[in-house]
Amino acid sequence: MNSMQATTAPFTAQYSANFAELLLSLNCSIAVSTYQAGKVVFISPRDKDKLVQLPRTFKKPMGIAIDQDRMAVATNFEITVLKNSKELAQSYPGKKGIYDAMFMPRATYYTGGVDIHDLHFGGDKLWAVNTSFSCICTIDDQFSFTPVWRPKFIDRYVTEDRCHLNGMVMQDGAPLYVSALGTGNSYQSWRENITTGGAIIHVPSGEIIIKGLAMPHAPKLYDGKLYCLLSAKEELICVDPEKGTYDVVKKIPGFVRGMARHGDFLFICTSKLRQNSSTFKHLEIAQKANRAGIIVLHMPTMGIVANFEWKMSVDEIYDIQILPDMIRPNILNTYEGKHHQALHIPESTYWGGQKKE
Repeated sequence: MNSMQATTAPFTAQYSANFAELLLSLNCSIAVSTYQAGKVVFISPRDKDKLVQLPRTFKKPMGIAIDQDRMAVATNFEITVLKNSKELAQSYPGKKGIYDAMFMPRATYYTGGVDIHDLHFGGDKLWAVNTSFSCICTIDDQFSFTPVWRPKFIDRYVTEDRCHLNGMVMQDGAPLYVSALGTGNSYQSWRENITTGGAIIHVPSGEIIIKGLAMPHAPKLYDGKLYCLLSAKEELICVDPEKGTYDVVKKIPGFVRGMARHGDFLFICTSKLRQNSSTFKHLEIAQKANRAGIIVLHMPTMGIVANFEWKMSVDEIYDIQILPDMIRPNILNTYEGKHHQALHIPESTYWGGQKKE
């Protein structure tokens, strides 16, 4: 293992010797949201041996959506939409020529505290899993959110987090599957059977395709197959929607939540569990879920080929996304004022009012 820093400074991490080289070979960086630390963290290869992190403050970040040069980040009361400007990146004051991407805030939607989880661009819409209202919604500048769909077992839109809807699979620009931790119709009823009450639902039909799952998160459709993480059982599974069954693809030690694919590689996040949490403390894995990091699987073999672990600052992770064709990206938030100095118009970019040729 290589240490990113010799001391226990914030965001100190250890990682396998091949992690940086793997990102270089894939020509990508990683974006991770940690609501516990209040950061979106970019992880990039400095060279073939070392990684560099860029943690940026966002207030309780959860779902991250990526669509080419667009990004959206769900936070505690709002969703920030950002756009990449390579030109602003290259001329970043004091660090010219270091960054190859710069995600700049372009719009903020004020949703209120509705506990947005997964977030996706689809068609001309921004889709979100609204966990508090147990629904799928769209986000725009007209309302806090627009409800589009709710499970059949949810009888009305009410802010009660009845089933803890969390993950969403998109296909052809629209939701296809969602995951939930329960199928009840009362206030936070999912907590009653937290290790056996989970389900995956087919959105177009509203039918539950599989139930009895142990805290399903991060459903994904890869090569026509439906994968999902069972957080309470340390498992990556592959679901057969027709039969309503699943196969365990890989046992992964820890509380698994957050998954993204790039090429033949699958990046899966693990979180530490809070021992005093009413949600986590009764789980069998609570005592041994003591690692926050990323495990990389080679999909053709499902063997673990690389790993990354935070030693400081990061305990709980929600989402992970791949930033393709970006070796050293940057991101600005709306809290610190730096974004006010950057202007991007169709023909030019400016930092501090000065045009950058």
